Amino acid sequence: MTGQIPDNQSASDSHLPQKLAVLRQKLRLKAKQEKRFRFYSLYGHIANLDTLKAAWHIIRANKGAPGVDGMTIQQVEQNGVESFLQDIQTSLKERTYRPDRVRRVYIEKANGKMRPLGIPTLRDRVVQAATLLILEPIFEADFKECSFGFRPGRSAHDALRVIHKELKQGRCAVYDVDLASYFDSIPHDKLMKCVEMRISDGSVLKLIRMWLKAPVEEREQGKPPKITRNKKGTPQGGVISPLLANIYLHWFDVAFHSKEGPAVWAKATLIRYADDFVILARYITPRIKAFVESKIEEWLGLEINREKTREYNAAAAGESLDFLGYSFRYCKDIYGRNRRYWSLAPSRQALQRERDAIRQLTSHKQCFTPVTVLINKINRQVEGWAK
Repeated sequence: MTGQIPDNQSASDSHLPQKLAVLRQKLRLKAKQEKRFRFYSLYGHIANLDTLKAAWHIIRANKGAPGVDGMTIQQVEQNGVESFLQDIQTSLKERTYRPDRVRRVYIEKANGKMRPLGIPTLRDRVVQAATLLILEPIFEADFKECSFGFRPGRSAHDALRVIHKELKQGRCAVYDVDLASYFDSIPHDKLMKCVEMRISDGSVLKLIRMWLKAPVEEREQGKPPKITRNKKGTPQGGVISPLLANIYLHWFDVAFHSKEGPAVWAKATLIRYADDFVILARYITPRIKAFVESKIEEWLGLEINREKTREYNAAAAGESLDFLGYSFRYCKDIYGRNRRYWSLAPSRQALQRERDAIRQLTSHKQCFTPVTVLINKINRQVEGWAK
């Protein structure tokens, strides 16, 4: 494999308050030891000031745009973080907390289409991050090894290493499945049943239901705001959304590795990063495809994008396995020897996106930008892409 994939640093709770780190460890161990245990009395830990402070540090580090109230991180710091968090704690303890509307914005996807993002207010992001800190270790104890996205101590590079290993072992037949608008199409009732398999605390479940049903506000210049309520989905942009998305697709992972799943009878390998996943095997049979389609569409109630989903042999001439912005290709030996190897390089689409970003930063529109500022912007862009 050409180039080195940097080692992923394992997640650590060392940056958290000691009591919170110990609590997370206890929750993780309990969940690991008792696979059917349903956790209760978690709400008080979410409302604890130490948890809210740790959640604030997470939100502050991630930066992000303001929600519908326009409140920024700088304004919170100017007005006083302590009083901001104490107000949140009071609303949680008195059970008066209600989420604000979610601000809808759109970002351009690689294919030119627009992806909707939902941006909660800072207040809601802090409560979601506090909930994440308490729930994450419980569900992490259940998640399968095939899942890599939005998990502590796991990364896209880890997923790429597994793909490289499987390709070298001869599993070159690929079933590349694309889910249509996954985050926007998760059924609320089925998702909550998945959460309830581990959580019995009614107050925590109520928080999650409120976030799922929070009104979405979309603004266009010169027009009154458009307010909608989603009957399904969890907004991309919410702090809790990646965990909820993993909780739901976890049950596909479980089915895939069960006695009735392709991991057993076809020796197939599943590599999943959130809603992006590929299945590698020596042969992709109709039975594998039927299994995936039935579990995804009939069982989970999601939709497979048939136009983007495809089956192919990654080792065939002119083919490549593209995943998470990288391409695996089966290349001839550069020294002319009669052998081949698997190379890994950024995909054509990823390279094109980076070229476009650099062109934007160096276009004539930047002629009034000071050179030192422009250099710093370009360096940040290139360094961020390299990571």
